[in-house]
Amino acid sequence: MAGIPRFLLAQAGSDVVIEAYEGSGAYGDIYGDPVTVRAVVDASRRLVRDDAGTEVVSETTLYAPLSTVAPAGSRVTLPDGTSSTVITAKRRDGGRLPVPSHVEVVLT
Repeated sequence: MAGIPRFLLAQAGSDVVIEAYEGSGAYGDIYGDPVTVRAVVDASRRLVRDDAGTEVVSETTLYAPLSTVAPAGSRVTLPDGTSSTVITAKRRDGGRLPVPSHVEVVLT
């Protein structure tokens, strides 16, 4: 399975920090430890559907390695220091096809 080409991550990629949403507790939301991931950041506005099917506006989309864990509700810190929330994350696994397998992370 082919991932995002290394040259693309090296030239167009940026480091983002993801804190995976783990649930809600007595004192608010619970997040996992921060994990730094190299991803391609596409800062363009588009209309998307969240996991419940509701239409929402996304300001940024990340294209990250297939091993990236970012469930809906996770916190993401972008390279410019902006904090955002994951609307949805979709695995784009091409299997044996010669396409770049990745996780598409849609942010508010």
